[in-house]
Amino acid sequence: MRLKGRAWKFGDDISTDHITPGRYYHLRSNISELAKHIMEDADPDFMRKFKPGDFIVAGKNFGMGSSREHAPLALKTAGVSVVIAKSFARIFYRNAINIGLPLLIAPTDEIENGEEMEIDLSKGIIYTKRGEIRAKSLPEIMIKILNEGGLVNYIKKHGDLEI
Repeated sequence: MRLKGRAWKFGDDISTDHITPGRYYHLRSNISELAKHIMEDADPDFMRKFKPGDFIVAGKNFGMGSSREHAPLALKTAGVSVVIAKSFARIFYRNAINIGLPLLIAPTDEIENGEEMEIDLSKGIIYTKRGEIRAKSLPEIMIKILNEGGLVNYIKKHGDLEI
C-alpha cells in the first residue's frame, strides 16, 4: 500500500490532549466534529493547512497521556493517513491499530514540515526528497488488520484473529 501526502511535524511527548483537546471532550459522541479540532493545541493553524491524506510526523512518545480512544479515531476521521514517530505510547499504538490508523516507527529528524512524501506501508519505507527512510516494519497481522479497516472489521470478516 503506497500513500502520498504532506508531512506535518510535531515534537516529542504529544499527548492525547494535544491530539484532541480536552475542552472538546463533549464532542466525543460526534467524532466528525471532534476531528475538526485535531492538533489544535500543538498548532492552532493545523486544520487550515492539513489536507486529508497528509501525514503527522512526530518525535518520541506520541499519544502519551490518557487512554482515550477518541484521539486516534479523530485523526483517522479527519483523514490522517499515517502517523510517523520515533516512538508511541503503548495504549495509543494499540488503539490506533485497532481502529485501522496506520502508525510507523521511524527516525523523523530528517523529515521537514510541509514536505511532500510517499510511504510504502507494506515495506516500511518513507520516500522523501532527500532519499529513503526505513521504518520499523509492521507485523503481517497488523497489515491485515489495517487493510480491513481495523480489528472489529477484521474479526467480522475472518471470524477470529489468526496470528
